[in-house]
Amino acid sequence: MTHNRIIIATTLLSSSFLPQIKTMVEEGKNEVLANQRSIEDWLSHARELVPVALDRAREVKGFPARWRKIISKLEQIPSCLSDLSSHPCFSKNALSKEQLQAVSRTLAEVIELAESCLGEKYEGKLRMQSDLDSLSGKLDLNLRDCGLLIKTGVLGEVSEPVSAIPNSLTETEAVTSSNIKELLARLQIGHLEAKHRALDCVLELMKEDEKSLFAALGRSNIAALIQMLTATSPCIREKSITVICSIIESGNYENWLVSEGVLPPLIRLLESGSTVGKEKAVISVQRLSMSAETARALVGHGGIQPLIETCRTGDSVLQAAAACALKNISAVPEVRQSLSEQGIVKVMIDLLDCGILLGTKEYAAECLQNLTAGNENLRKSVISEGGFRSLLAYLDCPLPQESAVSALRNLVGSLPPEKLASLNFLPRLVHVLKYGSLGAQQAAASAICRACGSEEMKKLVGEAGCIPLLIKLLEAKPHGAREIAARAVSSLITVPQNCKEIKKDDKSVHNLVQLLDSSPQNTAKKYAVSCLLCLSSSQKCKRMMIAHGAIGYLKKLAEMDIPGAKRLLERLEMGKLRSLFSRD
Repeated sequence: MTHNRIIIATTLLSSSFLPQIKTMVEEGKNEVLANQRSIEDWLSHARELVPVALDRAREVKGFPARWRKIISKLEQIPSCLSDLSSHPCFSKNALSKEQLQAVSRTLAEVIELAESCLGEKYEGKLRMQSDLDSLSGKLDLNLRDCGLLIKTGVLGEVSEPVSAIPNSLTETEAVTSSNIKELLARLQIGHLEAKHRALDCVLELMKEDEKSLFAALGRSNIAALIQMLTATSPCIREKSITVICSIIESGNYENWLVSEGVLPPLIRLLESGSTVGKEKAVISVQRLSMSAETARALVGHGGIQPLIETCRTGDSVLQAAAACALKNISAVPEVRQSLSEQGIVKVMIDLLDCGILLGTKEYAAECLQNLTAGNENLRKSVISEGGFRSLLAYLDCPLPQESAVSALRNLVGSLPPEKLASLNFLPRLVHVLKYGSLGAQQAAASAICRACGSEEMKKLVGEAGCIPLLIKLLEAKPHGAREIAARAVSSLITVPQNCKEIKKDDKSVHNLVQLLDSSPQNTAKKYAVSCLLCLSSSQKCKRMMIAHGAIGYLKKLAEMDIPGAKRLLERLEMGKLRSLFSRD
């Protein structure tokens, strides 16, 4: 069924490329059907017209500069026709016949305009100048299209007649591929309206067999589609961006698209395109911005301001896509300052506060996380714009997101402890440690590590109820989560009040001993040793360490020169000896 539809679509398209043809000037403008002549007849006809057109053009005295240019192009046509007709598949391809018809029409027009100039039968000089400029453009198009037919290889690829009836599935696939390649070739050849008709057929084919269409795409087809993004017709621009957006979403040809110059027209569509054009353009930019190289290119082409404006004024779908694109771009460190200078911080905070879709808020939080990752000036900018409060408010949702916690982690070092306390920062971290994803919990533990620069802050963290939750996090499977939880506990345990609370927790010693494993993957062992050393002042804790096998672990760690391992081992072994003597 799909194969038949492709054949029908291509047949209809071929017929649309066989318009009414001018005959010789002496015969007037009588119309003839293209299929009344064979391709060899059209070749002979075009060759006969060339010397006639050249003779008439050379006789004209008026408009000398324009006619010299036209004559120069006419002199190139014989070799162009020779190259085309010498191709092995010349006579098997409908495109060859259509190209000869187009050349013949242009040659007939040369003769007609030359006769008008010779007889001075024209409606004013300005009108004739315009007609001659148009004629020169048609000759350029004819020469370009003849070259393209050969350079693109389409004559060799598309040599099966459209009406051929395949005898097997393999032949069906071959004919289908042949017709698709012919259809794609039409995007490059002919005047704009002809390309428009080809574009319509491509859109129809996408509905039926997008996979086969994309598989047949070549670089020249991509370039032709990109050129149509700058067409004067809004309709053509919309259709072109629809096809390009689908190609980008398929995950193919992204490098070709960028290298062929898709970014500038995409940005222009973002700025001034129709509703459909803007939507497809921002979705395309969102996908392309996932590449760091393309993200840099987007900044260089002035793509930031249109994306920021879309976040400010676009509907919810456009906002989400633009925010995602900006989040992708903000992942590139060297462009972050440029983003800040163009106002991205305020826009992301506004989206965090007022974004309609949850996805938009998440992208905004991720963007702020990226911006604050390694730049103190940007961190101060986010804080001064109210970003810390907005991120905290975003954490109040039932499932607090990792990106917001990570952004807050980046900011805590830039705020004094009293400010953090007044903003209810610690209760939000407790909420995250209870209900957040594992990644969010890990980010919360990291935030605690960064915030605990003073004894006062460590005490406040303990009073907030973070310690039991951190001890539970020591049981997590990912090594990174266990490491940051152990690091947080080792920081908090230096405060006597916190140390008492850790001793009371039934799971603390067991979980910490399990982190004494000597494997390279276990990056938490040094923090576990540090915590257990603090707890070893308690006889009860020492007995629990011994019972859970800490001595065996510590012997290996002592050999590895892990700080504190040898001292803790000595304490436990001494305690074990005392225990034996006391039994005697």
